[in-house]
This record gives sequence, C-alpha cells and structure tokens, in this order.
Amino acid sequence: MNGTPETRWIVVGVDGSDSSRYALEWSANQAILRGRGLSIVTAVGPSEAAGPFREVVPSGDEQVTDRERDAQALLDYARDWIVRLFPELPVRTRMPRARAADALLEEAALPECTAVVVGSRGLSGLASAFVGSVGIELAANSPVPVVVLPKKHEAAYGVTGRIIAGVDGSESSRRAVEFAFSQAAWTKSDLIAICAWQPMAAFVSAMGPVPPEAFDDDAVEATARRTAEAELAEMREAYPDVPVDLRTVRAHPVVALLEESTPADLIVVGSRGRGGFRGLMLGSVSQSVLHGAHGPVAVVR
Repeated sequence: MNGTPETRWIVVGVDGSDSSRYALEWSANQAILRGRGLSIVTAVGPSEAAGPFREVVPSGDEQVTDRERDAQALLDYARDWIVRLFPELPVRTRMPRARAADALLEEAALPECTAVVVGSRGLSGLASAFVGSVGIELAANSPVPVVVLPKKHEAAYGVTGRIIAGVDGSESSRRAVEFAFSQAAWTKSDLIAICAWQPMAAFVSAMGPVPPEAFDDDAVEATARRTAEAELAEMREAYPDVPVDLRTVRAHPVVALLEESTPADLIVVGSRGRGGFRGLMLGSVSQSVLHGAHGPVAVVR
C-alpha cells in the first residue's frame, strides 16, 4: 500500500546491516505513533567504499543487474517484515541509482517527507551503502530531522524512553527543542532538557584581566538556566501536557547529554550550537553525540 496523496512519510535507509534493521524497526514504530507512512530506501549507485577509485570499479550491465536484484530483494524483505508487524501502516519502497547520501537527501527534500532515519554503521567492504559518513552528511544537510540508530539498540518498537534535548539558546537548538516537544507529546514521554555550562574563567583567563563574575559559578549557572527557561517557555505553552525537567549541568555538553541518556532514550540536538563555525560540516557537539550514543540521536538543523 502506498498511502493516499495526503500521506506524510518517514524515510528510512536500509542496507541489510544490523543498525539499519534497528533503524527500520524504530522508524516503523514512529510512523505508527505519528500517523505517517514509511518509505524504505536503498541506493544502488557507485559503492561508497570505492571512493576515488570508483571509476575503475567494474560497472558493466551484469554487475548493475546483480546489484539491483540484491537491492530489490532487500527492499521486498524489509517491506514484508514491516507489513507483518504493522499491517495498517502505509509502506512504499524506493531504489534510486545514486550515492546513498544523495539518494536520502533527495527524499528529504520532498515536501511530504518529515524525517530521515538511518543506522550508524552500514555493511563493510564494497557492499556498503549506508556507512557512518552518510549519517554525518545527512545530519549536516538534511532539511528535515535526521535520526541515527546505533548498531545495537535495545528499544525497538513498543518501547518508550525519555526524550533528552540539548538546550543552548542557538537557532538550531530552538528547532531541536521544538522537535523534542513534538516527539515527547506523540510518544507520551518525559522531556529532559539539558543545559550544560562550564566555568568561564578557563576561557577568558588568556584574554586579559578576568572580571570577578567569571569566577562565580552560581552566576554562570543562573545565566544558563535563564537562557534555557526562555528557550523552553513557548514550547511549554504549546505542549502543556509534556512533563519537562530542566537540568543545568556543570559539564561539557557532550558529557552531560551522554551521561543522562540510556540506550532506550532519544537524544535530540541541534546541528550546530552557539559559537559553531559555519564552515564545519556538522557541529562538534552533535557529531560527538552521534559517535558516542548507545541509543537513537536526532539532529535538527
């Protein structure tokens, strides 16, 4: 079933690896909860692993046919599995001839797409389609939220965890908080908002005379809390039934987020926080959380 013209879709990239299987389970469950359809995508373009040597990798008609046959078999298996689990869920499959990241970014740009989900690691060798770099590229460029699932994930379908959201007052953080509230409302989860702060003295001591307030941790924490409260205020009004626990933590943001979360939780971060460099592909915090998390991570631009 391909759904109606009004169907909005969660896109999931699959390649047969363990992490893409968990991504498939997670995205199907989310689609059911949020009244979406599930669009299952696998790419049959040049192998990501071939890199600069892809021009000398054989690409005759017979090889292409074999690759397409394998991809179609994977899509059929994934679709049949999901339909057995969720017979009421609209499911469609796509097999674009493109790089994995390009294929998923094209899907993300469609007006009916609401999120893209991938595994954190794909298959190894020339068979690989959705490798770790694909998740990074998607998170840096996708117009819709990108959710990355680790290789091992204890929360498949039917498991509700908390939503852990990083808050820092940046534009992408505000959009991440909006997504986190929406996700918490749909999944009936608690929302834990983490605002990490660090003593300012260490950062300003090399810049000349240090003002007294730079040594006042209470003042720094109070400023961080005010920033976080202001960022949460509008969403609290929009989602009054979502339980929110704001925690200001004296730690690096990555440490604060990873220590708070469990494998069953969804961590939501902005793609680039305060002070991020626009030239970077993805902010250091979001990238480090992606690499260190044991559960799903949503990155919102």
